[in-house]
Amino acid sequence: MKGLPLKKGPKEFYKIYSLILFSIFLVLFSLSIILKFWIINYSTNDIPIKPRADFKYPVLKAEFNPQISATGAIIMDGKTKALIYSKNPKLRFSPASTTKIMTAIVALDSFKLNDILTVKEATTEGSILGLYPGEQLSLESLLYALLLPSANDAALTIAQNYPGGEKKFIDKMNEKAKLFMLENTHFGDPAGLEDSKNFTTPFDLARLASFAMENSDFAKIVSTQYKIITDMSGASVYFLENLNKLLGTDNITGIKTGYTQEAGQVLVISKVESGNTIILVVMGSEDRFLDTQKLLSLISGNLTYLSIHP
Repeated sequence: MKGLPLKKGPKEFYKIYSLILFSIFLVLFSLSIILKFWIINYSTNDIPIKPRADFKYPVLKAEFNPQISATGAIIMDGKTKALIYSKNPKLRFSPASTTKIMTAIVALDSFKLNDILTVKEATTEGSILGLYPGEQLSLESLLYALLLPSANDAALTIAQNYPGGEKKFIDKMNEKAKLFMLENTHFGDPAGLEDSKNFTTPFDLARLASFAMENSDFAKIVSTQYKIITDMSGASVYFLENLNKLLGTDNITGIKTGYTQEAGQVLVISKVESGNTIILVVMGSEDRFLDTQKLLSLISGNLTYLSIHP
């Protein structure tokens, strides 16, 4: 009879039911991604990250927990500063020679690459080039020495040539830390030797590294495996080798190693994954390179980027 609704058979009801279930699944999946993003980033930083609608944020396709020796670790998206993985992200550690990341940033803000700096004081503590008082080198050469073999005498020379001297340079390092919103970071020397005066967290160190890698001069230097530098007279020649053993493998582009007995092994690296820069940090590690490789396995081919609209 015309005008009467057609009765739906079992197949039609099954299709409708399946469509409803699939729609519910999509909604719940989207909500879980947003909730995960907010929980991770709000629970690991005193200053909440406000998602931007024009940014895409990383999400793991499949999750597993890498077994690492490091007491603290972070995987951070370089652009959004969103966390992909964390272990004790707000626990304070001595940064050791990763302090030199900030030393380099302040130096690049304060000098030109071709500025000539004079060695004012020789030091024999820790890793050094063997610079002598009165020797002159360009800032660029000193930065390569600072960031590849982690030369403490290069750090001291840079700081002592700053207007006002080493103390003012350290003040500038801490001022920069506040500017970058590194709420749990403090520097007491430019080389990272004084464990009792230097502290940071995996979260802060990853954030610092992400800002540093935005500087093209810094990024170029830390991506260099070998470099030969000379003083201005040409009499002293130094062959430099990067201590980052993972550099150049698996799209790793930088950035810095660190070690003291108190700090343990520290490593910060940057990696390009699907066109995006990822920062990885391990602190208090027994084997920083092995730990980092395990963390790399978590993200290699395992990230997708989604827009988030809170």
